[in-house]
Amino acid sequence: MTAARVGGFDFQYGARRPDDVDHACHNQLSNSDKGAPAMSEVEKLNILFINDQPAKRLTYQNALEDLGDSLITVRTVDEGLDLLKNKEIAVVLLDVDTPQSDGPTLAAKIRQHAGLAGTAIIFISPLPRRDIGSLVGSELDTIDYVSAPVVPDILRLKIKLFAELFRKTRQFDRLNVELERRVIERTAELESYAYRLKESERRRDLALVASEMGSWDWDLTTNSYTCDEGQFRIFGVDAGTFAATAENFIELLEPDDRLRFSQALEDLSPSSPTCETEFRVRTQNGELRWCLARAGATFDSEGRIARISGVCMDITDRKQAQQRQLNLTREVEHRARNLLAVVQSMLRLTYAPTKEAYISAVQGRINALSRAHMLLSESRWEGACLRRLVGEELHHCCDGQDRAVETTGPELLLDAAHAQTIALALHELATNAGKHGALSVPHGKLSVAWREERGWLRLEWVETGGPTVKAPSSEGYGMQVTRLSIQHLGGDIDFDWGRATMRCTISVPLGEQDNSKSTMVAEEGLEPPTRGL
Repeated sequence: MTAARVGGFDFQYGARRPDDVDHACHNQLSNSDKGAPAMSEVEKLNILFINDQPAKRLTYQNALEDLGDSLITVRTVDEGLDLLKNKEIAVVLLDVDTPQSDGPTLAAKIRQHAGLAGTAIIFISPLPRRDIGSLVGSELDTIDYVSAPVVPDILRLKIKLFAELFRKTRQFDRLNVELERRVIERTAELESYAYRLKESERRRDLALVASEMGSWDWDLTTNSYTCDEGQFRIFGVDAGTFAATAENFIELLEPDDRLRFSQALEDLSPSSPTCETEFRVRTQNGELRWCLARAGATFDSEGRIARISGVCMDITDRKQAQQRQLNLTREVEHRARNLLAVVQSMLRLTYAPTKEAYISAVQGRINALSRAHMLLSESRWEGACLRRLVGEELHHCCDGQDRAVETTGPELLLDAAHAQTIALALHELATNAGKHGALSVPHGKLSVAWREERGWLRLEWVETGGPTVKAPSSEGYGMQVTRLSIQHLGGDIDFDWGRATMRCTISVPLGEQDNSKSTMVAEEGLEPPTRGL
């Protein structure tokens, strides 16, 4: 090692030649560029020293080698500018006076270049502080100086300060970039969440509309009430003109249901936070609707109800279906009891000389009722077609044989009471025609005609070409039941007996019948059975 005095203070440096130092700096420059890998945990920065004197460059390199950063030395100003443009430099060391350009002019050039305006510059000058300040100019920031002769510790301290400022600035820039990246990612996530939430609300609204439901929310702390379009639709009010408050909606409930609905909400508690209740709503146009409400409550720290949210469903169709089902059940029970009573009457009062004849008579009458019930069942008890009722009975009576039978009349639907009565009447008439009347001989003829006349059914049964007949002295069980049943419907049956003809006229009103009464007469008013009609 050799001691020397260079630049105004003592330096200790090795036996390396200045050219060796420049060669090492050139290698370091060629092997480093802006695309270098990220620095280690303690960033190693680049310090640039521009000076045309090899000995001075070597001296400064020895003096600053313990900084832990890279000192890069160049000979000329042009080399320094090229290096600044292509490599990241933390601090620049300049002599105030250089052969090619004075330090302040070079500093101004550095400041004018894009991206270098914030580069820290330290001037080394033998001028006093006041002179260097006026020379550099106050408009150039991040500029400092050391006076010659240079005190190494002061120079190192200034370089460390600027280097640390550079590190913090770069760290701040990196944090800012990272923050911007996270903000962008978070914004994208929030936009995605908002889109999914909007889609979820859209699907919920579609589901509520499809299920004829509405949703509502009642904040009891502020007495604010909100609801969707479904709620307005179910209650039959206009969302544009109706004031949506809990009190106004409750006012639309039927008086008998308001107390029950309010009580269901008041009974909510932390241990039982949900409820379900049914109520009726009278819309503004007078329509009565059945609704089902399900609600859930949230509570404050003292256990008081803070908010109630729920859904409302229009169950009018369900209620009507339940009522129809109940009515149908009652009707079936009534008809079953009535039918059993009729069958029981048939069994008890049917007369026949032999067991076989008795079985045949009972089966015939039961089959006639069965055919009427089959037609009613096919139409779901909406009515039995009179044309089919006549056709079924005559087909059964004629056993499929080609007989002179003529039927004429419009399509008429008979309710259960009329269908059962007319079916039994047709059966009794057809049975008698097959045994004693026109259908008992090959050349006999039968005509069945019906019409609707001013709300009445007029049915005429006319037999011609049969054996000589005469009016019976008394009616048999079958015709007694038929006559009483027709009279029970408010109608009448009339017979006209000729030498070889028989005309029967049945007249019954077609208005709705009271199904609470028996549609068929069982035993009341019946006389002991006799032969024939």
